[in-house]
Amino acid sequence: MKSLHLATEDDAPKLLPLVAAFHAEAGFDTDAKAQAAAIAPLLAGSPHGAVWIIGPRMSPVGYIVISFGWSVEFGGLDAMVDELFIRPAVRRRGMGFEALNGIAKALKSGGVRALHLEVDQTDEDAQRFYRRARFQPRDSYMLMTRAL
Repeated sequence: MKSLHLATEDDAPKLLPLVAAFHAEAGFDTDAKAQAAAIAPLLAGSPHGAVWIIGPRMSPVGYIVISFGWSVEFGGLDAMVDELFIRPAVRRRGMGFEALNGIAKALKSGGVRALHLEVDQTDEDAQRFYRRARFQPRDSYMLMTRAL
């Protein structure tokens, strides 16, 4: 997908306003300093995850953050869609769908065995979108978190 670019440190000035917009929309209690600190290692090549810019590199319309883990159940490397954001003005044009499919193909060719995400149980539009992208809820499972 030519509108999906692996982000580097040079992309931070274009990426961080998108992160701030997503966090504000989602109601996350983070500030610009915390957002920059969380993104910086991924832009510097951390093996724990990566960020892709969606759209033209000079004027991105969104981004996707993938973090990596290991799953015995799925037989190896797995990944989590940590954040996916498309600017509200350009949503529903297929860019998020295209980005998810492009990422899934790239991850699969890189040996990733499963791609996970979480979605708000009350957001039916998001659930439809993710189902269309071939994500399925796991019966009898729910994500649980312990903040450390």
